Amino acid sequence: MTRRIIPLLLALAPLACTGTPVPHDPPANTDAALLDDVERRSFQYFWDLADPHTLLVPDRAPTPSFSSIAAVGFGLTAYGIGAERGYVPRAEAAGRALATLRSLLAMKQGPEPRGTSGYKGFFYHFLDMRTAERFQTVELSTVDTSLLMAGVLFAQSYFDRGDPTETAIRSTAEQLYERVDWPWEQARPPAISMGWTPEEGFHSYDWRGYNEAMIVIVLALGSPTHPVGADAWEQYTQTYRWGTFQGQEHLLFAPLFGHQYSHVWIDFRGIRDPFMRAHGIDYFENSRRATLAQHAYAIANPNGYRDYGERVWGLTACDGPLDATLTIDGRQRTFYGYAARGATEGEIRDDGTIAPTAAISSIVFTPELSLAALREMKRRYGANLYSRYGFLDAFNPTLRTNEKGMAGRVDPAQGWFDVDYLGIDQGPIVAMIENHRSGLVWKVMRKNPHIVRGLRRAGFTGGWLAEAPAS
Repeated sequence: MTRRIIPLLLALAPLACTGTPVPHDPPANTDAALLDDVERRSFQYFWDLADPHTLLVPDRAPTPSFSSIAAVGFGLTAYGIGAERGYVPRAEAAGRALATLRSLLAMKQGPEPRGTSGYKGFFYHFLDMRTAERFQTVELSTVDTSLLMAGVLFAQSYFDRGDPTETAIRSTAEQLYERVDWPWEQARPPAISMGWTPEEGFHSYDWRGYNEAMIVIVLALGSPTHPVGADAWEQYTQTYRWGTFQGQEHLLFAPLFGHQYSHVWIDFRGIRDPFMRAHGIDYFENSRRATLAQHAYAIANPNGYRDYGERVWGLTACDGPLDATLTIDGRQRTFYGYAARGATEGEIRDDGTIAPTAAISSIVFTPELSLAALREMKRRYGANLYSRYGFLDAFNPTLRTNEKGMAGRVDPAQGWFDVDYLGIDQGPIVAMIENHRSGLVWKVMRKNPHIVRGLRRAGFTGGWLAEAPAS
């Protein structure tokens, strides 16, 4: 995912939640109650903060921010989860989903550099919250559009009743997905470009695996109107790196978001493409091993960062305190601002900054370890890290002094803490906790014909896919 920009002071208008709490909460002081509290708070990020006019979701809060279209996709997924959990009535969730879809469909598309929201069915990475127009000169993003479309298709399959609102959700979702011109983004076919701008044309980089872009290729293959050729998946997998890190043999990618994002919507358990068939595992098992490797890395703690260990771990893309090299306890430490942190064979980017979403959103892969991390981070850091919308984006226990140019804030006893929640954190937290608790998102998406078609065209076979209806 293209790295984000420091937010400017754009208008952000909260949208009040009118839903009612679930009537029968889990018993207090249980793991179920803890998970429900985290899931519910994270859901409220989307429900409360979507703009009342455009229905766009902010990239971050409370710092005033542009919208991230990926966060909108996570929001569309969260609305169905909220309905299922009883956080809001189903009718209200359906109304919000339909208003969001209709807003997206009405946004202007065109090649002009200003005054549009997208082109060829794709959307710009960031949009102004109020006007829904392209923010500054950001790119037309294939991966962020794909995360948006995954949420669009979840809404299409979840809201399956015959009333006018849910019927309209399905037809509007179909229009949004059908108009995405995937082959247009194949600047160097059969690969798919990372993006395009009116000023410079197509990005010089294509999506080559393994990373968060599995969802891009599957959606491009599954399109009923503008599909790419089946060779797109083969092209994507040609650059896979297989190796061993911290005793775990697996397909390598350093930040955990690459092992999580596509799994939010696609149930990879038991289904395999040719690459995974040759290696005797599936992508779910691969993500489990990658998560176990990161957990072991935190325990080993080769760089001696404070608090790393059995229950405090998780590296992924997140905010950081600042870009600077400082001397701490007689040792030079290099810190980063926003960066794709991670650790794997041959690639380590670690400055002591931990993102709660990394461990929590792996709960489907490592339930005991992730739940223990969730519980410990909430207990140990309290309100410094856990508040109105659940977990803040990131924290760094090693950096405990205020420095010039530093973002966030410092507790001298506990370290540096971010002040923002991020939509692309809260969304996976909501969805992956729900997949752990009930499998809801996976069950819903297994019914979506576009997902089924895309997986089959990529060469996936076996498991639940063998029983899915022909698409």
